[in-house]
Amino acid sequence: MSRRLLFFLLIIASATAAATPDPDACAGSRIHIRQLPARFNTDLLRHCDTAFPLADHPSATPSCSSLANHGLGPRTHNRTRSWYRTDARLLEPFFHRRLLDHHCLVDDPARADAVFLPYYAALDALPFVLEPAMLNFSGVHGVPLAQFLAGDRPRVLARRHGHDHFLVLAGPAWDYSQPPDTDPRLWGSTSLLRRPEFDNFTFLTLESRAWPWQEHAVPHPTSFHPSSLPRLRAWIARARRSRRPTLMLYAGTVSKPSRPNIRGSILAECANRTLDVCNLVDCSGACALDPIRYMRPMLKARFCLQPPGDTPTRRSTFDAIVAGCVPVFFENASARTQYGWHLPPGRYDEFSVTIPKDAVVLGGVQIVETLAAVPEEEVARMRERLLELAPRVVYRRHGSEEMGMDAVDIAVEGALRRIRRRVRALEDGRPEALYSLDDDDQVI
Repeated sequence: MSRRLLFFLLIIASATAAATPDPDACAGSRIHIRQLPARFNTDLLRHCDTAFPLADHPSATPSCSSLANHGLGPRTHNRTRSWYRTDARLLEPFFHRRLLDHHCLVDDPARADAVFLPYYAALDALPFVLEPAMLNFSGVHGVPLAQFLAGDRPRVLARRHGHDHFLVLAGPAWDYSQPPDTDPRLWGSTSLLRRPEFDNFTFLTLESRAWPWQEHAVPHPTSFHPSSLPRLRAWIARARRSRRPTLMLYAGTVSKPSRPNIRGSILAECANRTLDVCNLVDCSGACALDPIRYMRPMLKARFCLQPPGDTPTRRSTFDAIVAGCVPVFFENASARTQYGWHLPPGRYDEFSVTIPKDAVVLGGVQIVETLAAVPEEEVARMRERLLELAPRVVYRRHGSEEMGMDAVDIAVEGALRRIRRRVRALEDGRPEALYSLDDDDQVI
């Protein structure tokens, strides 16, 4: 081959390569945010001081103040750009605000791979769970939304029978899964997740049920919402170098339970113990909205106890991860079976300790002795792995610079992955694969 011909072929190859379009960065990830009437979202925030009391304790942050910073709440102090008094029940407007910045939004739902419903479901449920006069109507929670979706541009819903729809529910799924025909109605819960109109939707909840074909758990929001990568790294560095003279810490209700349970066992073990063995942080009041109250003690503790309460999961688990305090679980439902998109289910032994609650309550196993027997170098390895995972469970502040995948990014990617799989099964005529959970456990 002559040099002239070789040169000519190289020119053609270069031109062809230049003409080849770049891969579609949004392939499979296009999201359409459904336009809902304000009564389903923003109007619910207008009554924060009356119909929708977000603060349950007199010393807590005032209800309307919790709405500041798009649901992050007020700053813990004026100079901070990373710490807020965050009410977890405002996770829905926060997700809504973050998704408005998603890089693959489309106006045409026919071009979308997924449809996000900005429905503030937990806020809409408050009248049913707080007003005695509304208790008997809790079975109709979500009916107005179902009627709207069926009547307004019905093709959006009908195109994939709702399998491409997802939304956020700022609470445990159990609180929204009461059968609609229950009589008498149970206080504190609604039937949103039992509505047949929503059977094919994906719900991002703070705690999922044991058969999460419909929902998937996302991390409880902490008060830490960094605005930049340097601030995130600075905090992790602080947690890494923090001196930890206390063996274990429990932050929660410290009143003695009426019957034997794991919390009672913890309180009994900590009774009369010195601070270097066990530290109790009383969170009977508004502890969740006062991060200084528990975060400083967590930075000084090697292990943070995470006993189940009314439901298995706790916000304190994620506070502990952010603080580099190794979480101690007493049942798998507290985390291992919940957060497969954010934390590696098969590798919990790398960053946590599990002590079966029955072994403690009924078997005489001592928590203090078990934790004291863990070698210090093993604790250090667990803490390091924990801090590596911390950015995955943090909700960065909206409008902040890119700092890798945070809890929202991972949750949205997980929902998209699940939706893509379901749509493929739907299109291929494989109904048995629609509710497979193969997407839940990710390699991290």
